[in-house]
Amino acid sequence: MKRRSRSVTFLIQKDGTTKTQTYRIRIWALRLGVWFSGLVVVLMVLLAALYGPAFTAAARVPGMDRELARLRAENAKVRELSAALDSAESRYAQVRQMMGGEIVRDPLTTTSLLPVAPPIRARLASSPLRLSAGLGVPQYWPLDETGYLTRGQIKSGGRDEAHPGLDIAVPTGSMVRASGGGVVRETGDDPEYGHFVLLEHPEEYQTMYGHLSRILATARTTVSPGEVIGLSGNSGRSTAPHLHFEIRQRGSSLDPQTMVKEGR
Repeated sequence: MKRRSRSVTFLIQKDGTTKTQTYRIRIWALRLGVWFSGLVVVLMVLLAALYGPAFTAAARVPGMDRELARLRAENAKVRELSAALDSAESRYAQVRQMMGGEIVRDPLTTTSLLPVAPPIRARLASSPLRLSAGLGVPQYWPLDETGYLTRGQIKSGGRDEAHPGLDIAVPTGSMVRASGGGVVRETGDDPEYGHFVLLEHPEEYQTMYGHLSRILATARTTVSPGEVIGLSGNSGRSTAPHLHFEIRQRGSSLDPQTMVKEGR
């Protein structure tokens, strides 16, 4: 006698009618369907776990591109305003020179109660960078922009608060370059220096770059002289956008102007 295979019967009856529909599924087919459904669910969970972060990151790319474009546009506007201001100052200086510097005194110097910061530039914008290769002691100016020296090296013991290094006023987003080849010893955020990069150079020299708006260097990597390590800003204990540039040797702070002679 032939054994009949086991099956499951489903009866479906619509409301309000007496007509029914019968569906008969064999047990082995039902089990196979359950196993197949479970396998599909497991595969979907694995795909979500493996590719979910990638899809999330890909979705964030357009937003990051828009933010980068906005920052570039703002930096371009700042550079345009800075160039216009430099042009106006240059024309004013030419007019004063034509009329005689002693006759027409600079109204800024006569009305300001504070000493006027002298403008400083590391090099002409048109001149190419001539940098040594490899590791080296600090000797290059860390900025391309024309800046204003708002505070110099002040040793302890006087009436003023001790201040290591130089404060150089430049627009937010100005490129900050390594003063010499070195190893990125530390990057981070400090209550005083804000976002900072600390480089270690040969002969136990160190350079500190503080109050950055963005850090572009990675800790424990080697940077070449003139390599961009960050963008200037106004982070930390700061009242206006500027770069804090400091040179140390064996734990003692040195006046950067005694070592960096480029363009001065």
